Amino acid sequence: MILALHLLAQGLVLIRVMLRPQRDPASRIAWVVVVLVLPVLGMLAYLVLGETNIGRRRAARMQRVLAALPEPADMGVAGPPPALPERLEGVFRVGQSLSGYLPVGGNTARLSGDSNASIAGMIADIDAAERHVHLLFYIWLPDGNGLKVAEALQRAAARGVTCRAIADDIGSRAMIRSPHWAAMRQAGVRLARALPVGMPVLRALDGRIDLRNHRKILVVDNRITWCGSQNCADPEFLPKAKFAPWVDAVMRFEGPIARQNQHLFATDWMSWGDDDLREILAEPLEPGTGPITAQVVASGPTERHSAMPEMFQTLIYAARRELVISTPYYVPDEAMQAALRAAGNRGVAVRIIFPARNDNPAVAAASRSHYADLLAAGVRIFEYEGGLLHTKSLTLDGEVTLIGSANMDRRSFDLNYENNILLHDAEATAAMRALQERYIAHSHEVTAADVAAWPLHRQLWNNTAALLSPVL
Repeated sequence: MILALHLLAQGLVLIRVMLRPQRDPASRIAWVVVVLVLPVLGMLAYLVLGETNIGRRRAARMQRVLAALPEPADMGVAGPPPALPERLEGVFRVGQSLSGYLPVGGNTARLSGDSNASIAGMIADIDAAERHVHLLFYIWLPDGNGLKVAEALQRAAARGVTCRAIADDIGSRAMIRSPHWAAMRQAGVRLARALPVGMPVLRALDGRIDLRNHRKILVVDNRITWCGSQNCADPEFLPKAKFAPWVDAVMRFEGPIARQNQHLFATDWMSWGDDDLREILAEPLEPGTGPITAQVVASGPTERHSAMPEMFQTLIYAARRELVISTPYYVPDEAMQAALRAAGNRGVAVRIIFPARNDNPAVAAASRSHYADLLAAGVRIFEYEGGLLHTKSLTLDGEVTLIGSANMDRRSFDLNYENNILLHDAEATAAMRALQERYIAHSHEVTAADVAAWPLHRQLWNNTAALLSPVL
């Protein structure tokens, strides 16, 4: 009787795996294997972690917020018309299809390729704010940089600037539980926790705990915004100090693009905060006179499925001459791996930079399982030696840059809320290319001979991690 009930339960879970919409075949196969090989634990794992379910009430609230806000396509469009070559119009059209934001002209951008300099620049903008400061971080630590930002928000609030800050409830739990969080609230900073966990067991019954807000956004006075990989923390990153320093890059933008990041912040704030930002989004837009066309590209588990993979693949297929990528975590789907191989095989100079030491051993192993195929297609692979390379960047033919929070892995594709900015400008892209070259200069190149010389146990570990990568 017990065996029959077990087989019935196992069969029902397998049927659910097979019927779950928007799941690629590799992911289905991986979960089928897990459920069959680990009958009890596998079923529990799938029910808790197998579906991108944020919870009915949370999903409904987010939908109400989106319905109440202005359309994303209306954000930033009062600026100069975008200047795009015809061959790139389709790339930005894909970006628009993902999160609704149109490419907008009239922007400027400045790259800050040092973590401490980025935080110092953000603090300078907060100190100069006149009306409102809006900030969102996945990880906000009560360390040197984290407390400097908290103090800057308190100073701004004291002089009458409206400050709103969101921190992910898991990524920023150290700050949220610290006295500094309460001190900010007492100083007048309006605070919110993204995706609060509460009681973990009860939370798991109504959605996945590990769906997180991975975004990093700062918007000041509706005209300045920052976008990149930088969390609100010291580069020494004490929770994982043995992998430090964390190496990040952030761009500071001025112009109509700030209104798009403002709208994106508003979707999160009105989901987790306590007031309405529609009036701010309706403020008159200063046109902007910069030369850069830019577009916010956002994604998340309650938004369009496979948004970021489609964006990455479109950029890869658009490359004619050169493609340079940096990402700390590479766990691609089959389509993305095929796109990179195709780029190498058609003669595009493709270079990818990964960290030599990764803070996630399983993800590092899964990444390396793909090296041989990439190298065979002519893709050059570099492993950065100067710390954990955390920068998420892509440059295309010396004129297009994608920068933001999204990694090239399954977590960013399916489980995290991410924010990125796609831009067209030779000068801004040259600055990012120069930074990528510095990363390469501090890396060692991995060759096909190196991969062939890996011992069998290492190859077995890499390929096992890759097999399970759809469920990582």
